[in-house]
Amino acid sequence: MAQLSTKIKEYCKANGVSNVDFLNDVKLQDDSNGQGAYIKEWNIDGVAKPTDSQLNSYDTAADLEDALYSIRAKRDRLIAETDYLALSDQTLSAEMTTYRQALRDITNGITTVEQANNVTWPTKPE
Repeated sequence: MAQLSTKIKEYCKANGVSNVDFLNDVKLQDDSNGQGAYIKEWNIDGVAKPTDSQLNSYDTAADLEDALYSIRAKRDRLIAETDYLALSDQTLSAEMTTYRQALRDITNGITTVEQANNVTWPTKPE
Protein backbone atom coordinates (compact mmCIF):
# COMPACT_ATOMS: atom_id res chain seq x y z
CA MET A 1 0.00 0.00 0.00
CA ALA A 2 1.29 3.41 -0.96
CA GLN A 3 2.46 5.90 1.59
CA LEU A 4 0.18 8.84 2.31
CA SER A 5 2.90 11.30 1.29
CA THR A 6 3.21 9.63 -2.12
CA LYS A 7 -0.57 9.75 -2.68
CA ILE A 8 -0.51 13.45 -1.78
CA LYS A 9 2.32 14.09 -4.27
CA GLU A 10 0.35 12.28 -7.00
CA TYR A 11 -2.84 14.22 -6.14
CA CYS A 12 -0.93 17.51 -6.25
CA LYS A 13 0.79 16.59 -9.52
CA ALA A 14 -2.63 15.91 -11.06
CA ASN A 15 -3.72 19.35 -9.85
CA GLY A 16 -0.76 21.26 -11.28
CA VAL A 17 1.52 21.33 -8.23
CA SER A 18 4.89 19.78 -9.00
CA ASN A 19 6.56 20.09 -5.61
CA VAL A 20 5.12 19.51 -2.13
CA ASP A 21 6.99 20.73 0.94
CA PHE A 22 5.99 18.48 3.83
CA LEU A 23 7.32 20.99 6.35
CA ASN A 24 5.24 23.94 5.13
CA ASP A 25 2.67 23.02 2.45
CA VAL A 26 1.31 19.84 4.02
CA LYS A 27 1.84 18.59 7.54
CA LEU A 28 1.14 14.95 8.31
CA GLN A 29 0.58 13.44 11.72
CA ASP A 30 0.29 9.93 13.13
CA ASP A 31 -1.22 9.72 16.60
CA SER A 32 -0.01 6.11 17.04
CA ASN A 33 -3.58 5.01 17.62
CA GLY A 34 -3.64 2.44 14.84
CA GLN A 35 -5.41 4.78 12.41
CA GLY A 36 -2.24 5.71 10.52
CA ALA A 37 -1.05 9.05 9.27
CA TYR A 38 -3.44 11.82 8.30
CA ILE A 39 -3.29 15.37 6.96
CA LYS A 40 -3.03 17.71 9.93
CA GLU A 41 -2.50 20.91 7.91
CA TRP A 42 -3.11 21.74 4.24
CA ASN A 43 -1.53 24.97 3.01
CA ILE A 44 -1.49 24.64 -0.77
CA ASP A 45 -3.20 27.63 -2.33
CA GLY A 46 -5.59 26.86 -5.18
CA VAL A 47 -5.77 23.11 -4.45
CA ALA A 48 -8.47 21.77 -2.17
CA LYS A 49 -7.49 19.41 0.62
CA PRO A 50 -8.18 15.92 -0.76
CA THR A 51 -10.69 13.56 0.74
CA ASP A 52 -9.69 10.00 1.65
CA SER A 53 -11.61 8.83 -1.39
CA GLN A 54 -9.69 11.19 -3.68
CA LEU A 55 -6.36 10.07 -2.22
CA ASN A 56 -7.32 6.41 -2.53
CA SER A 57 -7.90 6.94 -6.24
CA TYR A 58 -4.13 7.51 -6.53
CA ASP A 59 -3.21 4.16 -4.93
CA THR A 60 -1.98 2.56 -8.16
CA ALA A 61 0.12 5.54 -9.25
CA ALA A 62 1.51 5.99 -5.74
CA ASP A 63 2.32 2.27 -5.42
CA LEU A 64 4.31 2.51 -8.65
CA GLU A 65 6.15 5.63 -7.46
CA ASP A 66 7.03 3.93 -4.16
CA ALA A 67 8.31 0.86 -6.03
CA LEU A 68 10.36 3.01 -8.41
CA TYR A 69 11.79 4.90 -5.44
CA SER A 70 13.02 1.62 -3.96
CA ILE A 71 14.58 0.58 -7.26
CA ARG A 72 16.32 3.94 -7.63
CA ALA A 73 17.67 3.76 -4.08
CA LYS A 74 19.21 0.32 -4.74
CA ARG A 75 20.47 1.45 -8.15
CA ASP A 76 22.13 4.52 -6.64
CA ARG A 77 23.82 2.37 -3.99
CA LEU A 78 25.11 -0.09 -6.60
CA ILE A 79 26.46 2.71 -8.80
CA ALA A 80 28.12 4.33 -5.79
CA GLU A 81 29.87 1.03 -5.03
CA THR A 82 31.66 1.30 -8.38
CA ASP A 83 32.23 5.07 -8.47
CA TYR A 84 35.85 4.67 -7.39
CA LEU A 85 36.47 2.82 -10.64
CA ALA A 86 35.37 5.86 -12.63
CA LEU A 87 37.98 8.18 -11.13
CA SER A 88 40.34 9.92 -13.52
CA ASP A 89 43.25 7.63 -12.58
CA GLN A 90 41.23 4.49 -13.43
CA THR A 91 40.11 3.05 -16.73
CA LEU A 92 36.67 1.46 -16.75
CA SER A 93 36.44 -1.88 -18.49
CA ALA A 94 33.82 -2.24 -21.20
CA GLU A 95 31.97 -4.69 -18.94
CA MET A 96 31.90 -2.20 -16.05
CA THR A 97 30.76 0.59 -18.37
CA THR A 98 27.94 -1.66 -19.62
CA TYR A 99 27.00 -2.62 -16.05
CA ARG A 100 26.84 0.99 -14.87
CA GLN A 101 24.77 2.00 -17.91
CA ALA A 102 22.37 -0.90 -17.30
CA LEU A 103 21.92 0.33 -13.73
CA ARG A 104 21.21 3.87 -14.93
CA ASP A 105 18.63 2.49 -17.38
CA ILE A 106 17.02 0.07 -14.88
CA THR A 107 13.74 2.02 -14.54
CA ASN A 108 13.29 2.64 -18.28
CA GLY A 109 10.02 1.16 -19.49
CA ILE A 110 8.67 0.24 -16.06
CA THR A 111 5.01 1.26 -16.02
CA THR A 112 3.46 -1.15 -13.50
CA VAL A 113 4.13 -2.28 -9.96
CA GLU A 114 4.39 -5.85 -11.23
CA GLN A 115 7.21 -4.85 -13.60
CA ALA A 116 8.91 -2.98 -10.77
CA ASN A 117 8.65 -5.98 -8.46
CA ASN A 118 10.17 -8.24 -11.13
CA VAL A 119 13.06 -6.05 -12.26
CA THR A 120 16.13 -7.98 -13.39
CA TRP A 121 19.31 -6.53 -11.94
CA PRO A 122 22.49 -6.66 -14.03
CA THR A 123 25.36 -8.76 -12.72
CA LYS A 124 28.37 -6.81 -11.50
CA PRO A 125 31.47 -7.80 -13.46
CA GLU A 126 34.54 -9.03 -11.59
